[in-house]
Amino acid sequence: MNAELAELESASKIVYDRLDPTPQIRWPLLEARFGCPTWLKHENHLPTGAFKVRGGLVYFHHLLASGGTQTVICATRGNHGQSVAFAARAAGVKAIIVVPKGNNPDKNEAMKALGAELVIHGEDFIQSLNFAQDLAQSGGHHFLPSFHSHLVSGVGTYALELLRATPDLQRLYVPIGLGSGACGVLKAKKALNHPVQVIGVVSSQAPTYLESMIAGYPVMTDHVNTLADGLAVSQASAEALEPLRRGLSKVISVTDDEVLDAMAILLSDTHNLVEGAGAAPLAAALRDQDSISPGDHIALVISGGNVSADILQRVLDRSNRIR
Repeated sequence: MNAELAELESASKIVYDRLDPTPQIRWPLLEARFGCPTWLKHENHLPTGAFKVRGGLVYFHHLLASGGTQTVICATRGNHGQSVAFAARAAGVKAIIVVPKGNNPDKNEAMKALGAELVIHGEDFIQSLNFAQDLAQSGGHHFLPSFHSHLVSGVGTYALELLRATPDLQRLYVPIGLGSGACGVLKAKKALNHPVQVIGVVSSQAPTYLESMIAGYPVMTDHVNTLADGLAVSQASAEALEPLRRGLSKVISVTDDEVLDAMAILLSDTHNLVEGAGAAPLAAALRDQDSISPGDHIALVISGGNVSADILQRVLDRSNRIR
């Protein structure tokens, strides 16, 4: 067994102690749009509504094994925070979570419902992140980053499930926020020696990873403002950038309008509520459709389903247009 597979198998045991594997499903109406086998990996079916909880469980497992801590602090736009809150409660650790002003109110309430103390600070994620780091240092608490090798191994377990179930898969579209999910997919691809092409997806209004891949170093993006809050990152992680540059076949940038259309299609064709970041892979595949042939097998990572009511209303308003 190679090192990557050993890490993912170990992470899987930790994850499955608390969670069941998520399904990968082929939906006939969606396949009719592409004219080829199309798999959805339903991370929106997890208890927190998103994939990141896998990484949180693995991170806390190692944190407790190394001696533990009384309090952890992190910054988030929502799904990472729900992951931390879920895993912290399971581990008996207090979680303080910093979010920017104007953050998704439903995600805020979900984090509080999981027992986290919520702190609202900063105009964007980077300001929240800097404040969370300062708060952790001044209080002597453990700062939990948004990107870490344990998080990558944890979230990589969903890719291990998917790639084992789809040996003929040729293209896999995965959203890129801070990069743990996409890096986890690449880790599973290497572990299984799977031939799939991995295609990263970013928001046109948060293109830091696209610009950073071109430049070869993290590029700061000004004025990040996208409804796909899981993609609303202004600066790429240097740790994530290198494996993504080596492993991704390409990166596709999608607009908010394309994401809203993809959310409406997923609601119509699969009856799944999918958040913006989770629908971005479908938006990218639709843009990529001319290069997809009937014999291809493709997969889309539905990374989360935590949709706010106002965004859902916008999706419903355009549902008839996309039929």
